[in-house]
Amino acid sequence: MFMLYALVAGLVAGLAVGGRVERLGRLTFRWVPLAAVGILAQVLLFSTPAGAAMGGLAPILYVASTAAVLAFVVRNASIVGLPLVALGAASNLLAIVANGGYMPAGADALAALGRAPATGYSNSALVADASLRPLTDVFAMPGGIPFANVFSVGDVLIGVGIAVAVVAAMRRGAGVVLAGTSPEKVA
Repeated sequence: MFMLYALVAGLVAGLAVGGRVERLGRLTFRWVPLAAVGILAQVLLFSTPAGAAMGGLAPILYVASTAAVLAFVVRNASIVGLPLVALGAASNLLAIVANGGYMPAGADALAALGRAPATGYSNSALVADASLRPLTDVFAMPGGIPFANVFSVGDVLIGVGIAVAVVAAMRRGAGVVLAGTSPEKVA
């Protein structure tokens, strides 16, 4: 949900600085099927009984799907904001790999949300003695926010990168351009 809030923040900021929503349609992404497969795999892992049913294969699929999405982001790094998304995604992937296919959630962060550790396979799990702890889900969104969850430094980088990408794309033609492209004249 963190990314959804970043997208909304980017849209609001883009409009506030005179951007146009229709300019988002001009963004061209490469390797979209790779990202779609990676995201679909994670939706199945974490929103259905599939993750629990996969047992020991679930962490492997989580790492592979996260790596697929990271490859997509890196391939599109010429888009303003996406290098920051790549840095955040790489940070998250590093923490997930270092912890055996789980993104550790801080006990304090879970307690701040009033949540018990997840049962079954989850994208955030309470892990004793987490490796690379500063890169894990050690922060919590305020409990009153819809879909409040725990998050990591990597998630913050991803969110800021998404918001920057949206604002930059909405402002294209008004002085802010995608890396490697030329400014467009807008009537």
